[in-house]
Amino acid sequence: MSLLFQGLSLREVHLPNRIGVSPMCQYSARDGHVTDWHRVHYGARATAGAGLLIVEATAVAAEGRISAGDLGLWRESQIEGLAHIARQARSQGCVPAIQLAHAGRKGSLSLGWEPQRGLEISEGGWTPVAPSALAFSPAFPIPAELDEAGIAGVIEGFAASTRRALEAGFEAVEIHGAHGYLLHQFMSPLSNQREDRWGGSFEHRTRLVREVVGAVRSAWPERLPLLVRLSATDWIDGGWDIEQTVELCRVLKQSGVDLVDISSGGSSAQAKIPVGPGYQVPFAQRVRREAGIPVAAVGMITEPAQAEAILAEGQADLVLVGRELLRNPYWPLQAAEALGETPAYPKQYLRAVPFRRSAG
Repeated sequence: MSLLFQGLSLREVHLPNRIGVSPMCQYSARDGHVTDWHRVHYGARATAGAGLLIVEATAVAAEGRISAGDLGLWRESQIEGLAHIARQARSQGCVPAIQLAHAGRKGSLSLGWEPQRGLEISEGGWTPVAPSALAFSPAFPIPAELDEAGIAGVIEGFAASTRRALEAGFEAVEIHGAHGYLLHQFMSPLSNQREDRWGGSFEHRTRLVREVVGAVRSAWPERLPLLVRLSATDWIDGGWDIEQTVELCRVLKQSGVDLVDISSGGSSAQAKIPVGPGYQVPFAQRVRREAGIPVAAVGMITEPAQAEAILAEGQADLVLVGRELLRNPYWPLQAAEALGETPAYPKQYLRAVPFRRSAG
């Protein structure tokens, strides 16, 4: 059997294969609520044979959105739309997960497909928050520095959103600690210039992500897995790096995290990232080897043989596919065929499968 199509168990949840739909913002929500776009988008991918579906970055607070088009779970009315997505995934044998996030200083922005700039209050924007009052770039808004009460509110926001995710029927939660968003902002010396217990040393800079993990794990049933997405490196000297990532992952393993989703970048607009096929996979491999925790690899994974090799070489336990699943939602079914497996086509599509065409 292909390794890509072997199952993977995380706590009491079993993934039927090792393909995951990577969380990708659609910027199509209304006041944080699911719209028809999300129902169609996620429904198509749930039917396509992936073992895991991770819903896009979902804000734990209104000011934690990247844009006004972000999904949210900061209020009860946002639960039902997300519950529809979770039910639909489960009905297709796909495990539904959700990524909980806070954008921090990378919030109050234009929609993802528009030129990136900060929104004025008159345009529906808001004042974002951050560890330090430093803008990501001149086009981004200057954030307000979080005080102790604000930090406590962020932690509680993650815990409350976790409880709502459980009510919505999700079977895994991923905490977004990557791509220059709030938790990553606290971790990176590039964005965190505090001199209190939330900044300076490695222990202080990682305090927020550790406390969020503790709060989420406490709010999330022991039987269900907890994931964390991290940027392995800022790709900038003096920033967050792979050595710190490995050390943090050792701590997260002891804190009840079941799998770490390894990405990179996002803290600096000046970063020079050597993008290419599988360019982040070596970071995942190093975390897996040195921290002894299951990992997911992500980043320009587009070919079935490439995904299979990542698993065969022990570089990751799970492969997350992103942009390729935007171009081709049925990539998992095609990957099964390419690797000699039997694709799990929905019965409604069997007439399109070679040698099983019906008279209709």
